[in-house]
Amino acid sequence: MLPFWFGLGQQAARQRFVKLRLSDITVGRSIHPRCVVTQQKTGRPVPFEITSACRDSLHAWLEKRVLRTDDWVFPSRIHRGEHLTTRQYGRLVDDLFAMVGIEPSNYGTQSMLRTRVALIYKNPGNLCPCQLLLGHSKLESTVRYLGVDIDDAITLSEDMEI
Repeated sequence: MLPFWFGLGQQAARQRFVKLRLSDITVGRSIHPRCVVTQQKTGRPVPFEITSACRDSLHAWLEKRVLRTDDWVFPSRIHRGEHLTTRQYGRLVDDLFAMVGIEPSNYGTQSMLRTRVALIYKNPGNLCPCQLLLGHSKLESTVRYLGVDIDDAITLSEDMEI
């Protein structure tokens, strides 16, 4: 279930992190607290943070495996030498939800990403960090994605002191 918690903790869409290589998140034997992935659709870099709890789990998990820096962090369970696919990741999420008694069809990785970013938006009321985390090039895309009322967004921006 490590891929699930890793993805949830990063506010990252699953497409972004299933393709991570060990060299993307480590230097020597330590795991970076902050990393960057490239958004598949736009090719733009998207920063993310690996929480300390997630770093501890990753470190313990990686200690059990003998890896080279070019190995996948989350290898496929089926195809040797390949990374975990987004479909395999989705199935892991469904299995986890079912194990804890949550109906998997009511939730998905995208809704978890949206919820996390919406919570980040609500706290300071700033769309810019959300735009960055989502990898959107236009603020309008972030507003649409979050379902923010444009009048609310304008009011928030007017209330900000510069």
